[in-house]
Amino acid sequence: MYAIFEDGSRQYKVSEGTEVVVDFRAGDPGTAVAFDRVLLFAGNGAVKIGQPTVSGAKIAAEVVAQTSIKTRVQHFRRRKNSKRLVGHRQPFTRVKITKITAG
Repeated sequence: MYAIFEDGSRQYKVSEGTEVVVDFRAGDPGTAVAFDRVLLFAGNGAVKIGQPTVSGAKIAAEVVAQTSIKTRVQHFRRRKNSKRLVGHRQPFTRVKITKITAG
């Protein structure tokens, strides 16, 4: 059994027990998250394709990890009037799919 859902502007193919990296969502590890925009559901020998979404289908997930703090790299050359501060870390949330319901 698997499903394809949309989060933000990306689509993910998942089954129960898989871990997926999605856009940042507020929540501590262990928090429950639900995805409602299920585009396709396949299981029990049948395939349901949504137009645009499968009505009543839901994906339950649990937050596993969040990104750490921003990484900063600083270059400094003394007496040369040269400083550079570079750093970026895209925030994301790693979730584990716990249950897929067809609705």
